[in-house]
Amino acid sequence: MQLIGVVDLKAGRAVRARGGARARYAPLDATGGVAIDGDPLALARAYVIAFGLTSVYAADLDAIAGGEVDEEVLGALAAIAPLWVDAGISSVERARRVVACGAAKTVVGLETLASFDDLAAIAAAIGRDRVAFSLDLHAGAPVTNLLDATAEDIAARAVDAGADVLIVLDLARVGTSTGPDFDVLARVRAAVPDAPLFAGGGIRGRADLVRLAETGCAGALVASALHDGTLSVTR
Repeated sequence: MQLIGVVDLKAGRAVRARGGARARYAPLDATGGVAIDGDPLALARAYVIAFGLTSVYAADLDAIAGGEVDEEVLGALAAIAPLWVDAGISSVERARRVVACGAAKTVVGLETLASFDDLAAIAAAIGRDRVAFSLDLHAGAPVTNLLDATAEDIAARAVDAGADVLIVLDLARVGTSTGPDFDVLARVRAAVPDAPLFAGGGIRGRADLVRLAETGCAGALVASALHDGTLSVTR
């Protein structure tokens, strides 16, 4: 089970994410007792040094909302650990910009995807092995105006279009300690049995990680459980 520490970026600061209400996200004070004071680089270093994580996931919330990519911060984060970047990537040009920042994985989110043809073009341009697809949900419902389909159908289309990795991320569960949506995860796993599957949103502690592994997940995105000390990770 690979754990990836999440850095939510807003106006260049590391913020505490809760329930997908991004307008209310405030700078993160600390994680697991380590002072952060909103510094995204300090948070990434804490993930690597204090918790022993080997990868970091950066969600550039301003870019996801339609703004510019924070290339300076992303480049600095990529120098600390292998970096997955979610930055409103819906075109080849933006995907290449993120790769130029040093991203190991570009995350194409359902929330901002205009078409599966765009996903296929991104995979062809930068290489399938660099592309993860985030199946963005809110309380179990896909976050998209692109199509009316189930989560598992969308997952299958994303893999067919070129996604190498799938992330099931329920924004309503982020930071709430309510647990992942295991039912959705099981359906997605059955629909795409071969793609590496990661879960995000609501992870409470080790018991959830054990159940995620039993569901067939290769890893999980974690943040609040580490910030609050309900999950401890060591090398």
